[in-house]
Amino acid sequence: MTATAFIFVFVFSFCSLFVFRKLAKKVGLVDKPNARKLHQGVIPLVGGVSIFTTLSIAFLLFTPVDQDTILFLVSATILVVMGVIDDRLDISFNIRLVIQAAVSLAMIQIAGKSLHNLGFLMGSEAIELPLAMSYLVTIFGVIGAINAFNMVDGIDGLLGGLASVTFAALGYMFLVDGNTELAAVCGLIVTAMVPYIMLNLGFPLGRRFKVFMGDAGSIFIGFTVIWLLIEATQGERVTHIRPVTALWVIAVPLMDMATIMIRRIRKGQSPFKPDREHLHHICQRIGLSSGMSLVVICSLASVLAGIGIWSDVNKISESVMFFSFLAVFVGYFLSISYIWRITTFIHKLVGRSKAAELDIEMSQTHADK
Repeated sequence: MTATAFIFVFVFSFCSLFVFRKLAKKVGLVDKPNARKLHQGVIPLVGGVSIFTTLSIAFLLFTPVDQDTILFLVSATILVVMGVIDDRLDISFNIRLVIQAAVSLAMIQIAGKSLHNLGFLMGSEAIELPLAMSYLVTIFGVIGAINAFNMVDGIDGLLGGLASVTFAALGYMFLVDGNTELAAVCGLIVTAMVPYIMLNLGFPLGRRFKVFMGDAGSIFIGFTVIWLLIEATQGERVTHIRPVTALWVIAVPLMDMATIMIRRIRKGQSPFKPDREHLHHICQRIGLSSGMSLVVICSLASVLAGIGIWSDVNKISESVMFFSFLAVFVGYFLSISYIWRITTFIHKLVGRSKAAELDIEMSQTHADK
């Protein structure tokens, strides 16, 4: 794939954001501040629409168009339209689940894409799922991936940053495997997201041209991630990416979703009830700025994705990596569950250390006198 494709994607994505901004304001496709959303003013929800439109045109122009490509674009179109309607009218979550499940079934029935091989998670034999179980796991995986990326979209730049980490990691692994076609696809996706991230962060035009991703964008990103992960780990041709590595590549969105849903269920609430208890909210409550929270979370995601890539390249036992991931998740869950005790303890230690430093300074001052 030539540089022309990447230049086209960047320019088209950047320009389309301004076109869709004007349309969004006319039809009311904007985000308004409320108890959970503390931004200022109404912000157009067009980042996802811009990225999807750009990539759809780019895939048709610069990549081989086969049955899989058509199915992906049709499925993504259905999900994006649903996301736009949800952004505008706030449709029922049950309706969204039904549509997501239907798209999952289309993936399985038409393209034969399913999560049926879990790899060597428990030892020397690969875990092959029965047909019915593979259907359930695939549907659960698609819905899980879509909602994992939807849930992390809480502060400026975070969804774009985490998605870029995921697609960059996948692209690198496809490249190592020699699959330059899918590596280029991942590169195009990241390129299409860069203009959105720039405007979302207010660079270089300031807050006046700020845009949000919207549910349409987070749904499209989550669906694209799970599509590529299935292609990488379950495809007809043996790929470099093992199923367990997928957990590490999407570790932060996955762990954040699982943790928040478990906490909600323990409180007797719906696991899909929105709140302000996600990782980015906690980072801000302990004193980190929005920008620093973005850096910390994306750095954590990069480290975990890097561990997954390293383990895959070096053929570390899949069972070792699976139980290692479970250990990381338990540590993450406990840290988030007891974050206030942990931060209070840290603040006390910092306070004591500062007091000790002050005592030393005072002692030195008296000694000098």
